[in-house]
Amino acid sequence: MTSETLGARQIAEVMSTFSGALGLHREVINRLNVYPVPDGDTGTNMRLTLESVEGELAGLADHDDLEAVCKAISHGSLMGARGNSGVILCQILRGLSQAFAGAPRGVDAVTLASALKEANFAARSGVMRPVEGTILTVAAAAADAACAAAETTDPLSEVAAAAREAAVTALAETPGLLPVLAKAGVVDAGGAGLVLLFDAFSHVIDGRPMPSALPLPGEVARRLERGEVAIDAGEGPAPERPAPEPSETPAGEVGDLRYEVMYFLEAPDETVPAFKQLWASIGDSIVVVGGDGLWNCHIHTDDIGGAIEAALDVGRPRSIRVTDLRDEIEEESWVREESAHAPAEAPAEEAYQTTSVIAVATGDGIRRIFQSLGVRHIVAGGQSMNPSTAEILDMIERVPGEEVVILPNNKNILAVAAQAAEVAGKPTKVVPTAGIQEGFAALLEYDPEASSAENAVAMAGAASRVVAGEVTRAVRESETPAGHVEAGEWIGVTRSGIEVVAASASEATCGLLDRLVTDAHEIVTLIEGAGARPAETRRITEWLAANRPGVSVEIHQGGQPLYPYLVASE
Repeated sequence: MTSETLGARQIAEVMSTFSGALGLHREVINRLNVYPVPDGDTGTNMRLTLESVEGELAGLADHDDLEAVCKAISHGSLMGARGNSGVILCQILRGLSQAFAGAPRGVDAVTLASALKEANFAARSGVMRPVEGTILTVAAAAADAACAAAETTDPLSEVAAAAREAAVTALAETPGLLPVLAKAGVVDAGGAGLVLLFDAFSHVIDGRPMPSALPLPGEVARRLERGEVAIDAGEGPAPERPAPEPSETPAGEVGDLRYEVMYFLEAPDETVPAFKQLWASIGDSIVVVGGDGLWNCHIHTDDIGGAIEAALDVGRPRSIRVTDLRDEIEEESWVREESAHAPAEAPAEEAYQTTSVIAVATGDGIRRIFQSLGVRHIVAGGQSMNPSTAEILDMIERVPGEEVVILPNNKNILAVAAQAAEVAGKPTKVVPTAGIQEGFAALLEYDPEASSAENAVAMAGAASRVVAGEVTRAVRESETPAGHVEAGEWIGVTRSGIEVVAASASEATCGLLDRLVTDAHEIVTLIEGAGARPAETRRITEWLAANRPGVSVEIHQGGQPLYPYLVASE
């Protein structure tokens, strides 16, 4: 039966349906991206934003109160927004909910059209330099079509259908507006995810089935089927401005900005325009959304300190997250799988300790190594699926030690770990380990009977003596500091970026070791992941014997996907 209006419960159902669709199509949305290393973001970030909305809606006492439902959507999307795509989607949902809240008799065709127009305006107002060919283009096309339909027809279902049809058409046209999409042979990932919102509206309004596949142009769909579009290739360029081709990117432009900084800013609304202008002088990909004294802020920059200090000038930043964009090279599905295997409770037979260690880790073999080094408390997490502050806090409260040391083992998790340590109910220190290899080294100095402060100093010293790198396969053609990379070639990555391009995993690993290991080093640790082959491991050990004869080699089975070799030396 077709609804003439949408009430509070139907609006909540739209959000639930949209969230489910994003979960179903998340992997495909992640594949519609343009970075050369596998890290997956857009679909994941959009899904996590909607999960936060669902959480807010679940906490409502009255689902028939339209104003309360709209407030939950607005607040939930603001608090749960992650990454560029999540922050912009948040603003779209906030625009919709604010317009819906003003319709006490329910959302009819005219209200839906005007709400989509308001959502488009809200999304663009949050972005400093909107560029066409992104999720913003899809949102604008849907709004325009809905408004035109509302002028000539009454049924709510026809207005929703017109918005969806226009969104699909605009999505197909995004490669013609952004050269980086055309070169990669994809459409905009955020726009593809947004189309599902209009599908959700039609499903709730008149029962139309949700699509089993995204409405992608034929050639894009065929490329996905042939595996020519990389799995979890990473969230693409920010919608403010198309990323220049790598070979043409001047120093300081978008392609060279290393860090993504996000936080909530508590500040008077009137101070935000000046804050945004200050941010414009130190970075790009700037999205600032919110209102009523609370703002969700996102920037790409090389000046982390300046990005945070700008907030201190106008208010108070909180929940600060810093991501190293050059180091996003882990697979989210790996982390999700590990979540199912991570121990929920500390072993009952564990002896009393003054200080317990919590490690963030993934991979069966890597977890076993941590356990062999004295860690009994592991939080599943990785580059593209960082654990939340709440997850780390929960583990802090459950460990038996009076004090705690956290090994984040990833630059992206440092800020969340530090935040958890700050509010924990017991003394907690963070050892700033940037990778699994540093975490292993730090544990060699772990003393369960020493205080967390004493452990943190000793463990950080051990971690700092490690040089580390990873080997993975490029999923897309790109220009890098190490030279041109073709899709399928192997790359060696250090904490400074891509340093080796090679035809095989063993060749890339040897090239990486050649840069990392000197005669002053004594031990090389080689952690084999999925895809590591005995013959290639043998070539690596033979290279070390011939070129670094004074170095001993330790080989461990880590089981990590996508990265056949993690290397470390000390």
